[in-house]
Amino acid sequence: MVKKKEVILGVTASVAIYKACEITRRLRDQGFSVSVVMTKEARDFISPLLFASLSANKVYGDMGYDPQAWEIEHVSLADKADLVLVAPATANIIAKAACGICDDLLTCLISATKAPVLFCPAMNEGMFLNKITQANIKKLESLGYGFVQPRKGGLACGKVGVGCLAEVETIVKEAVKIL
Repeated sequence: MVKKKEVILGVTASVAIYKACEITRRLRDQGFSVSVVMTKEARDFISPLLFASLSANKVYGDMGYDPQAWEIEHVSLADKADLVLVAPATANIIAKAACGICDDLLTCLISATKAPVLFCPAMNEGMFLNKITQANIKKLESLGYGFVQPRKGGLACGKVGVGCLAEVETIVKEAVKIL
């Protein structure tokens, strides 16, 4: 039996989080296994139960110690990943990754994996175009991390600008290209 390629989908707290559901479904339709890692803030937006149903896999969240498990979760997830896809990727997760901050399961996983990492930013235009965010993106790109750039469109703040999560089809196409 051929092992399915494993996509670890990192989900962060953005209004675009609902599109991560469609990304999960589309990747599964393409024959990939999808495991979802949600930040604490993402779990305030949407229930992990929805991602568990869509992915047919356990949804991971907090780092914690499970005396029944011998695996270190962030390392075992990092090892099984063929791709770590962070969609939506907030300015916060991009900054933490650029600085090597490992204070939750997703940032530890990003730091530990040898698999390609693909960030899909989604945020307010001011945040996206901020010099610090742009410097963090350039730094990560120089280190070999990939990005699917956001598009111009209606933002959660009611304005139109650059910062909308790329179209689901574009994200899935880029993920498949890497896999």
